[in-house]
Amino acid sequence: MKRPALAVVLAIACLALVILLIPARAVADAVQSVIIENWPKIWNVSGAVTIDGPVKTSKGVALREIVVPPVNPKDTLRLIQGPDVDTDGFAYMVLSLQGQIKGEVYRSGSVGAFLLPEEEPIVKAFDERGIMLFSQEVSAAGVSGAQPYFASNQPRAQIGFSRYRTYFYNSTDKAVTVNLFVYLSN
Repeated sequence: MKRPALAVVLAIACLALVILLIPARAVADAVQSVIIENWPKIWNVSGAVTIDGPVKTSKGVALREIVVPPVNPKDTLRLIQGPDVDTDGFAYMVLSLQGQIKGEVYRSGSVGAFLLPEEEPIVKAFDERGIMLFSQEVSAAGVSGAQPYFASNQPRAQIGFSRYRTYFYNSTDKAVTVNLFVYLSN
């Protein structure tokens, strides 16, 4: 009696193994119906509910080949303004700055970028007094003539605004070319 029971158990285990090994058709390949429950007191859903394309969970933005002459980071009137970065729909950003020295550097320093929220009262405080409210910074320290290329650390910051202005500085004595990479994620 023990042998037939063992045979049945082994047959079921083999059948389960075969079923698990058969490639399953992806559920995403087929059209699926979705049921939306309307809970008016909690979440009121009205009208058409649609999603156009896949939901993006990350995006990379590259600001390339920005020439930054020598300018002190505290001299906010002379900072080099770069393109804006649209961060709408994302919760976090990782900033990476990379660049190359143009010529012989005699005075080492740091090269960096500030991201300043594109909001009227914040921009007004910056334009009138040089005050950087809610700014994010990335910098490469110790830029010198020893190496023609440099790179920053990669700080991660929480996004609080839908758009940021970029400003660049260079405390060395020669112009540099920089690339700012902003990786946006949720």
